[in-house]
Amino acid sequence: MGTTQDDDKQLADAVQIRLVHLKATSTGIVTGTIMAVGIFVATNWLVLKDGLDVGRHLKLLGEYFIGYTVTFVGSFVGAAYAFALGFLGGYAVARMYNMMTTRIRGSQSEN
Repeated sequence: MGTTQDDDKQLADAVQIRLVHLKATSTGIVTGTIMAVGIFVATNWLVLKDGLDVGRHLKLLGEYFIGYTVTFVGSFVGAAYAFALGFLGGYAVARMYNMMTTRIRGSQSEN
């Protein structure tokens, strides 16, 4: 009971489809979490560091993230904004990647 070459190609194509596609929601959650943790840690690092004009450059995020300040409470606000932006960015990139790989795979099968 051997397999034919067509069966092998179908199996290889099925495996490739599973390996190539990204789960957009998972990618968004991971990207958002990484960004949220980054903002949270950076803000609290500066809060703990203390000193004159704490977080002079990080304060500029308040221009985009309404309610964000370089304080402990502000770190949660910034983390929420960063998670939302990271999720949307990661989700969008994964969806575009999946669309492009589907389109490329479709054009290869026509040849």
